[in-house]
Amino acid sequence: MDYVVETINLHKIYRLGKVEIHALRGVTIKVKKEEVLCIMGPSGSGKTTLLNIIGTLDKPTKGKVLLEGIDVTKLSEKELTKIRRHKIGFVFQFHNLIPVLTALENVELPMILAGIPREERLRRAKHLLKLVGLEDRMNHRPHELSGGEQQRVAIARALANKPSIIITDEPTGELDTENGERVMRIFREVVNEEGATAIIVTHNPLISKFSDRILYLRDGRIEKEESRRALA
Repeated sequence: MDYVVETINLHKIYRLGKVEIHALRGVTIKVKKEEVLCIMGPSGSGKTTLLNIIGTLDKPTKGKVLLEGIDVTKLSEKELTKIRRHKIGFVFQFHNLIPVLTALENVELPMILAGIPREERLRRAKHLLKLVGLEDRMNHRPHELSGGEQQRVAIARALANKPSIIITDEPTGELDTENGERVMRIFREVVNEEGATAIIVTHNPLISKFSDRILYLRDGRIEKEESRRALA
């Protein structure tokens, strides 16, 4: 398949009383397999709205979203839940780790929900934590980990069910520059290792250097596109 993600003429209108807010105005993008795409733009440009629609967390007012050739805008909520569980991994600015679970148990959790046998999910969770450099921190709970370490656990958890698409919204927003770059370098290496496609929304131009391509949004439209050689 040529493209893992396609959006076709996406529009999103929010209505507040009699006021209409046009968050997206005809956005069409195509993302290739194993590509890392960065979406940038000022606040209010539509970045997070676009990400939420691609991640099936929201529906467009008009247009289509194809994930691996499937038009997800036509699916039921039950079908979308299955898509999220098996095809999409999410990494957010706030790590959303379960505080009472260890790093290993946090990474295991999506596989428990997917019905993966215990031996297999333990092997997978340990492998992913090793990939993100936390093999000696597996039994630590979130409060015992630094912000950068927590975000690396979140990356490992997002990859647990071998999703084809990783969705990330401001993944280093809570980190200083040094830790942010370290996390993104690891993120890029792990995405390459797993053969996933990643879409990153960020305000931070330093993060964009870890992508293959950058789309700039403004007022709900693609303003320009830039291809670049990613740094791994």
